[in-house]
Amino acid sequence: MSLTPARQKWRFIRWPRIVISQAILRLCGWRYRYLIPTSITKSVMLVAPHTSNWDFILGRLCYNALDIRVRFMIKKEMFFFPLGIFLRIWGGIPVDRKKPGNITEQALQLFARFDELTFGITPEGTRKPNPRWKKGFYRIAMHAGVPIVLTYLDYGKKDAVVGKAFYPTGDYSKDMKEIAAFFSTVTPAHPEGYVTPEF
Repeated sequence: MSLTPARQKWRFIRWPRIVISQAILRLCGWRYRYLIPTSITKSVMLVAPHTSNWDFILGRLCYNALDIRVRFMIKKEMFFFPLGIFLRIWGGIPVDRKKPGNITEQALQLFARFDELTFGITPEGTRKPNPRWKKGFYRIAMHAGVPIVLTYLDYGKKDAVVGKAFYPTGDYSKDMKEIAAFFSTVTPAHPEGYVTPEF
């Protein structure tokens, strides 16, 4: 049985979305599990591997099923009418990717503003093979003083897992070895689209 975060308030208002998402996932044969302490109210959620547009759809269903409110940044060009309305409802934040420092600054402002925040990031930054992950997730977690939560969609096992939380030590290479090992057994939607990250 999957574990659902109990900290969410006004859960009864959102129950249709939760129940419908759970039903869709079960009909499709997917499991969804939340394995980190529910006492964690702020985190950088690292989602990998990212090789398909289906990752977003399945991820959205899993967040709904587990009643997790995830905020994430999307290039501002995607926020055209009417798509932009739905992206904002789903937790999207427009960002100018030509200004990398802007992403980190916006994220830190959000962590300072909210008492509870799950900030989702796909570190590869592309659905193509990319061993050079963007380091923004690490800087954000370090400066905000929040844990990194490792999350994946395993298409081989049809298993969606919010699986491990740890605080960055400041030793990027050491921490990346742990992160790479965690994701090494995951089967992405397109295995040819994922390579082990460099560290």
